[in-house]
Amino acid sequence: MSSSPANAPRPGDAGRKGWIRRVYDWVLRWADSPYGPLALFVLAFVEASFFFVPPDVLLIALCVGESRRSLYFAAICTVGSVVGGVFGYVIGYQLFELIGRPIIEFYDASQAFQRVGDLYRANLVLALGTAGFTPIPYKVFTIAAGAFSVAFLPFVLISTVSRGARFFLVASLIRVWGPQIRSFIDRYFNVLTVVFVVALVLGFVFLKYLH
Repeated sequence: MSSSPANAPRPGDAGRKGWIRRVYDWVLRWADSPYGPLALFVLAFVEASFFFVPPDVLLIALCVGESRRSLYFAAICTVGSVVGGVFGYVIGYQLFELIGRPIIEFYDASQAFQRVGDLYRANLVLALGTAGFTPIPYKVFTIAAGAFSVAFLPFVLISTVSRGARFFLVASLIRVWGPQIRSFIDRYFNVLTVVFVVALVLGFVFLKYLH
């Protein structure tokens, strides 16, 4: 009797990966379109509430193509992400059972959802401040914010700072060092985000100490 290796691809894996690759390629094609900035806004909006392709993909491509407009693209990405985050908040607050829970389950993020709820209860500012830099999809944070009735205005303000820091960090690196920094960002983005989060946490600790 033959047996398959434990790490053998499951049926459908190749098709699923191919479908995801095609979506990524489709997103990147907008970088060569005159509607690139609009596509960036839409992508940032939907990624913050339900879509899976991060806006960084298109943001980096646009910044590499026109590095002098990098900060402009970062601003568009930030606004789109924050507005999309508000939409995710509404989904969690008003439509969690109808829309929010299916989204969380689709991404197999039920445990992450509960973890985010614990983070909100422990420290709202720290949870939202680092939301844009964690492996947990941002949409989980936005939907959870509504589901756990996080204060709306602090949610918007802190999300703006957090998401803006992420996108302006990427855009600034490309603006200063040009297209050659792209491979560095792709390779070390996780390290950069960890450094940022550590600095952010230390900043909160310092402010609390002063208080």
